[in-house]
Amino acid sequence: MTSGKELDPITISDVREIAKKHLAPQAWDYYRTGADDEHTLRRNEEAFQQLIIRPRVLRDVSIIDTGTTILGKRYDIPIAVAPSAYQKLAGGNGEVDVARASFALGTNMILSSNATTTLEDVAEAVPRRAPEYPAPWFQLYFIQSRELTAGLVQRAEKAGYEALVLTVDTPILGNRLHERRKPLELPPGMAMANAQSRKAGAISKAGLILRAKTAADYKRLMDEHSGTLVDNSLGWTEVIPWLRSQTKMKLLLKGIMTSEDAELALEAGVDGIIVSNHGGRQLDGVSSTIEALPEIVDVIRGRIPVIVDGGITHGSDVFKALALGADLCLIGRTALWGLSWNGQKGVEDVLHILERELARTMALAGAASLKDIAKSMLGRAKTEGFGIAKL
Repeated sequence: MTSGKELDPITISDVREIAKKHLAPQAWDYYRTGADDEHTLRRNEEAFQQLIIRPRVLRDVSIIDTGTTILGKRYDIPIAVAPSAYQKLAGGNGEVDVARASFALGTNMILSSNATTTLEDVAEAVPRRAPEYPAPWFQLYFIQSRELTAGLVQRAEKAGYEALVLTVDTPILGNRLHERRKPLELPPGMAMANAQSRKAGAISKAGLILRAKTAADYKRLMDEHSGTLVDNSLGWTEVIPWLRSQTKMKLLLKGIMTSEDAELALEAGVDGIIVSNHGGRQLDGVSSTIEALPEIVDVIRGRIPVIVDGGITHGSDVFKALALGADLCLIGRTALWGLSWNGQKGVEDVLHILERELARTMALAGAASLKDIAKSMLGRAKTEGFGIAKL
């Protein structure tokens, strides 16, 4: 006999099901869905299952250390929270809860430009901690107006953000069918707090353009909102030097999916890259991020941090990404499910679930620390014959 009390979740899948019950249908659809037929959205998770762990035995795993160093700062776990928009839609205090939860677990979060809390309020809300730990990072969409973009960058630096994360995979919005059919409207009392003046009940400018049904409509809307949209004319030789001239913060690029662009990022002198396909919300049909990771790691060769997001729902997924050369993993939707479930504590519990799963996987695979996780611990099913081919 069971009681009517909701049992505490023990997996990310459990948390996701609770979040589905807690979230308003429109918010659930906004967070959950991807672009077009959602092939890439599904592939992000499914590709992890193609990687088989090859465990080693008779190794001392009596003490498991999940700590790492990114850009000279200590992370107690190799998992941080990716930027995602409108976190107050999920519940609790939105971005403030996510930031506090991240800091409580000895890790970090990246605040979205499209946050529902000002970047200053988020920075003030997180507790001060030892200098060896990182301050929050700020995600930036490069707006056509240099004045607006510079203002955001300068505000972030003044508020104490440690790094600027430039999203480079969104010259326009992907074809998000659910959003086109039923555009997201922010409820009363909620607004975009940083990048644009989007009030409750309003559809975003990018969302309006997404709904254009003809080339003429598209051009008209682009002209009407000129200066306030993402600048899709940017090139490598322009954007990095300009941002460097505006700030002393570290600079990372989010949205790198090929070895060619990883090489260009190195040449441009950025401080790190994030392998990301925007959670399957931009170009449908691209590879999963875990599939893109190896060729990028081969180019970077440890010279700057390689961070990866997309489809990470198990501690074993983190293990596999680290084995393929990632330095840090980011969770997006997974953190939102925790936020919807139980605010700050829900996000903390999601991170705890992933940490415990990762530590357990490490112990069972024979890796006492992150440096012990090696590519040789992974394989995949042979394409000819039967068995596992070592990577």
